[in-house]
Amino acid sequence: MIGAITAGLLFPARAKSVVTGGTLTSDSTYFYRTFTGNGTLGVTGAILIADILVVAGGGGGAGYFSGGAGAGGLLNYSAQSLVIANYTCTVGGGGTAAVNVTTAAGKGVNSQFGSLTAAGGGGTGGTGGGTVSPNGFASTTGGSGGGGGGSTAYLAGSAATSGQGSAGGSVPSQGGNFTSAGGGGASAVGVSPSLNTSPGGNGGVGSSSYSSWGSATSTGQNVGGTYYYAGGGGGSAGTGATIGTGGSGGGGNGNYGAGSGVATISPTNGTDNTGGGGGGGNQASTDFSGTGSKGGSGIIIVRYLKTAV
Repeated sequence: MIGAITAGLLFPARAKSVVTGGTLTSDSTYFYRTFTGNGTLGVTGAILIADILVVAGGGGGAGYFSGGAGAGGLLNYSAQSLVIANYTCTVGGGGTAAVNVTTAAGKGVNSQFGSLTAAGGGGTGGTGGGTVSPNGFASTTGGSGGGGGGSTAYLAGSAATSGQGSAGGSVPSQGGNFTSAGGGGASAVGVSPSLNTSPGGNGGVGSSSYSSWGSATSTGQNVGGTYYYAGGGGGSAGTGATIGTGGSGGGGNGNYGAGSGVATISPTNGTDNTGGGGGGGNQASTDFSGTGSKGGSGIIIVRYLKTAV
C-alpha cells in the first residue's frame, strides 16, 4: 500500500482538458462541438489537441439570367494545440439575394475560429436585363467562385480562394445565350453550359471528406448516407431548357425564364449551415423583373478525442 501511494506521488495522473460551448455530440472515438451560430469554445485544465472544420456562408443569387452562387470556403485545421483560453467562433451568414435586376447578389460572409478564417462564397453574375444594366453584374470571387450569367452578355465565372474551393463556370461567348453557369463547390468547379439551349450549369460538388463529422453531428447534406458540405448553386436556364441543380453540399437549384410554363419562378436558397451557394434566378416576366436566392450560412465543428477529456 505504501509503495502504491509513493508511486502515485512520483507519477501523478496527466491533467485532462475541460471543454465547453457549442452543441455536444459524439461517435465511438471523438467528441464534437458544433456551432451553427456565433459562440465561444472554452478550454480549461490542459491544452486540447483538436481538429477544426470551418465553413463560410455561401454566396447569394442574382435575379435575371443568373449563374449559380459559389459555396462558402471550406478549411480543415488538423491537430491544433488549443491552449487554455476562450476561442471566439463566428459563423458567416449566406449572401443576400438580389431583389430585382438593378441590384447585385451578395457575397457570403466569412466564418472564423480564433484567427482561422474561411472566405465567404462568391455571388452570382447576372445580366440585369434590358437597358437597366446591359452589361450585367459580374460574379464575385470567394471561397468558391460564382458562376457567370447568360443573355447577350458574356459573363465569366469567378475564381476561388486558394485552398478553399473551386471556380465558378462561365457562359460561352456567343450572343443570345440565355442559359447560365453553375457556382463552384468545395470539390469541383461549376459546370459551364455549351449552347443557348443547353441545361443550366450544375453547381460544383461539395466536400464529402468530413462525412463522418456530418453523421456524428447531423449536419451537412446527407446524400445516400454520405454527408457533404459547401456545394455550389445551379445556374438558371432559358425558356424550355433544364435548370442547373445545386451541388451536393447544400447548393440551391436555378430556375427557368418566363414563358417556360413552369409555375415556380424562384430559385432555391442554399441550405443553412452547409455553406451552400444559392441558385441562379431568371426573369419572372417580360418586364425584366426577377427573384434572386440567398446563400446558406456556414458552420464550425471542433473535434477531439474522448480520451483528451
